[in-house]
Amino acid sequence: MKFVGEEDFRHQTPQKIGVLICNLGTPASYRTKDVRRFLRQFLSDGRVVEIPKIIWWFILNGLILTLRPSKSAKLYKSVWTKEGSPLLVLSKKLIQKIKLISGDHCEVELAMRYGNPSMEDALLSLKNKNCRKLIVLPMFPQYSGTTTGSIFDEVTRVLSKWRWVPSLNFINSYHDNDDYIDALADSISGQIKKISPQKIVFTYHGIPKRNFDLGDPYQCYCQKTTRLVAEKLNLKEDDYMTTFQSRFGPAEWLKPYTSDTMEALPSKGIKNVLVVAPAFSVDCLETIEEIDQENKEIFLKAGGEKFTYVPCLNDSDGQVNFFKKLIDKHSLVLK
Repeated sequence: MKFVGEEDFRHQTPQKIGVLICNLGTPASYRTKDVRRFLRQFLSDGRVVEIPKIIWWFILNGLILTLRPSKSAKLYKSVWTKEGSPLLVLSKKLIQKIKLISGDHCEVELAMRYGNPSMEDALLSLKNKNCRKLIVLPMFPQYSGTTTGSIFDEVTRVLSKWRWVPSLNFINSYHDNDDYIDALADSISGQIKKISPQKIVFTYHGIPKRNFDLGDPYQCYCQKTTRLVAEKLNLKEDDYMTTFQSRFGPAEWLKPYTSDTMEALPSKGIKNVLVVAPAFSVDCLETIEEIDQENKEIFLKAGGEKFTYVPCLNDSDGQVNFFKKLIDKHSLVLK
């Protein structure tokens, strides 16, 4: 095997700490061919779909990649901006602000687990800037093997090809970090005062229930995030609830499902809701279209009267400062 070596190495060159901030990814465009390419990479990840490879290959290539890309392309088109994919645009804005307040000893790069900028290219960029110590920060507050676990797999796959492997500090969760909880609570509190919701719904991306049964801690972490934010806001138990969205396929996923909840709440007299999506660091297809469009429509058609979605933390000062503190904390471990 040929390893990636060093070019123009000099002992006197100062070593730096590299920070790799990772998000899930997005198609290059909303065109069907680009969406198909993205879905193929995403759904081919064994962390995402735990079905025997041979069986899944036929399902994926014979059915899903034939039917789903055109449908998904229409959804992506509905949220696409002049700048591009919301997930990528907002991630770039966040990273740019973090770079502005990072010291000279630290280099920050954005990477996507699927699509571009690729993790391999971002890691190589940090390597070429003489980053011999590496912090990996997935933009997933609540650990799941389907997201953060997959980031770890790809980082180690890339580094396994390097001759000089850097020191590594991998942040696998920050679901109960005080600064993260404060930032979430601050983003919600103003809306509570403004609309006085009957119920606050914390919606998280779902995973198959089987994953949880086999030891994935994701559901526990989501519930803890909700509880800590509720405590910060002095909410009563009846004021809020946790739900799970984005179910894919026939298998049972974590419950209650967000869509079913939105349909049922009006019949229980809950007609004014505030909806928060703490699992998403920046707004994307799953928040803009699935929550603020699709689930809003479900709620209103079922008799709801007011549906208010709280945007993700995005590139807000709260998230920028929280990420900076998290990076500084883990930088101390590497010094």
